[in-house]
Amino acid sequence: MSGAAIEMSAVLALLGVAVLALVLSRREQATAIVYGATLVISVIALGNAAMRLIGDPAGVSDLVLPFGLPWLGAHFHLDALAGFFLVVINLGGAIASLYALGYGRHESAPHRVLPFFPAFLAGMNMVVMAADAFSFLFSWEFMSLVSWALVMSHHREADNARAGYVYLVMASLGTLALLLAFGLLAGPQGAYGFAAIKAGTHDPAISALVLALMLLGAGSKAGLVPLHVWLPLAHPAAPSHVSALMSGVMTKVAVYAFIRVVFDLIGQTSWWMSAVILLLGGITAVLGILQAMLEKDLKRLLAYSTIENIGIIFVGLGLALAFRGSGMGVAAALAFTGALFHVVNHSLFKSLLFMGAGAVLTATGERDMEKLGGLIHRMPQTSLAFLAGCLAISALPPLNGFVSEWLAFQAVLQSPQLPDWGLKILVPAIGGLMALTAALVAATFVKTLGIAFLGRPRSEAAERAKEVDMFSLTALFLLAGLCLIGGILPGLVIDALQPLSQALVGSRLPLQSAEPWLSIAPIAETRSSYDGMLVFVFIAVSAAAAAYLIHRLASRAVRRGPAWGCGFPEYSPVAQYSGASFAQPIRRIFATLVLGASETVTMPPPGDTAPARLTVVVVDPIWTKLYLPVTGAIGWTAERLNRLQFLTIRQYLSLVFGALITLLLVLALWP
Repeated sequence: MSGAAIEMSAVLALLGVAVLALVLSRREQATAIVYGATLVISVIALGNAAMRLIGDPAGVSDLVLPFGLPWLGAHFHLDALAGFFLVVINLGGAIASLYALGYGRHESAPHRVLPFFPAFLAGMNMVVMAADAFSFLFSWEFMSLVSWALVMSHHREADNARAGYVYLVMASLGTLALLLAFGLLAGPQGAYGFAAIKAGTHDPAISALVLALMLLGAGSKAGLVPLHVWLPLAHPAAPSHVSALMSGVMTKVAVYAFIRVVFDLIGQTSWWMSAVILLLGGITAVLGILQAMLEKDLKRLLAYSTIENIGIIFVGLGLALAFRGSGMGVAAALAFTGALFHVVNHSLFKSLLFMGAGAVLTATGERDMEKLGGLIHRMPQTSLAFLAGCLAISALPPLNGFVSEWLAFQAVLQSPQLPDWGLKILVPAIGGLMALTAALVAATFVKTLGIAFLGRPRSEAAERAKEVDMFSLTALFLLAGLCLIGGILPGLVIDALQPLSQALVGSRLPLQSAEPWLSIAPIAETRSSYDGMLVFVFIAVSAAAAAYLIHRLASRAVRRGPAWGCGFPEYSPVAQYSGASFAQPIRRIFATLVLGASETVTMPPPGDTAPARLTVVVVDPIWTKLYLPVTGAIGWTAERLNRLQFLTIRQYLSLVFGALITLLLVLALWP
């Protein structure tokens, strides 16, 4: 059986599990059966995709099914690019299924989640395997609708219905843009197969319009600014294992769609197209992490952080297009490899963080970080895994997030060799935005870990918290282990990505596994190199020696006492740093100008013992200045058009006659 046939069999099996879940969803054993089945199927699909990617990266496995467009059928294929993203999808699906074996027991409405979870995995697999426009769009819409159903699983909770509505509108807008993009690529001949589209020639104006539509269609699903408004609404509304899939995996399906069309089907692009992608990616990264820094809802913070990471990925893709168009093959391969490496890394550490947030939600019932604190003593294993995720997303060595961002910065440093002065000016500026983003990410996750897990409990719910089940902990530590492996053995991942780089940007990096001591030198040893294993050994040995010396020599001089309360014998958890106070310097420096943040201090009158109150208001300027006026204009127009429902028969006939005359005039005057 071919690789594509095995993957499609896995898709059919997942759809079968979804049907089975409809029958069993109200039974007690349904959670274990459904998530156990999706775990097994995802592992099989993961193994098949990994073998195709590693064993035969240049091969293509095709499958044609007798449905779809009558003259075309449904085409599916498995090449190196599809294989890579299938690994990301099914690895995320397998770990999410393992996590859900424990987390799903606490689900208040399992019958609203179980049928759609395997269908969601099936939809993402079908999108990546589709090899014609109709199959792609059908699978894309199926994925969107099923994920919408998961977002709406807790529709009775506050704001969840609004989140589902916004998500559905944005998904529909994205699908429309993709439909128009594929229509332009197919041309008047109707060549909807990807092979025919790739073999054809495309006018530069058509290519530019397709790029704009792909930024609108795929960018809305990925979370590019200003199309990001659904993410901070939908991701917190979904169950946590679904949030991990939507943030860590589904956004990467959108990245796949962009790469498939822009890098594979369009062909050569102009330098200014890469400039547009670079600019959008840089703005997305900075705005995403700024809004994350100011959030106190744990899952909304992680959703905004996803926007930032999508920005980093698109910066890498924009750099790859710029270097490819300028004939700088090795630099293009470096940027493209960094972007794909970050796709893997973000799927790992963001899934880890969302599942960690789900563990906190299970143990405390709270997402508000201001009501948490002290969880490191009550949930030590979850805290350790969450710490690993915070270190990875902050791009600290020796974890995986450092490597992909380091590759991106190495690509930025190649910009002086670009021939176009516009890019020579723009790329260093984007590099500066990325450096600012990296600093803000570190500050954001210091705040997240410190406020949620350190200090003293700020509520009774946090004080009563207990460690979660073994299934959830196993999934968390598996993801943490993969983050560590990706950081200390990055050469293996980089080498696995080179067939994709060769196929899509026309060049590849030197073989990294040939470097001594498991180090990586993406360009040359004289330019830059990194050894994750050496850094890991140094940190481990240094930390162990410091801990030994402290406990051996200094522990006798240490005594325990109550927390210092500025000289007061009684202390309250309210006196601790809060998330708002931690973010205050960043908020006053950046968010006041960029996000329109405002502070209001309410002071009690003299003699009143009531505490002073600080009220912070942060708004999304994209929502208030773009989407609200648009929705207002649509509402105003709809109210005016509503009058057409109450015309008389004479008025209706006059309207039809006027429309007919207008159409005849257009046809008569058409050149």
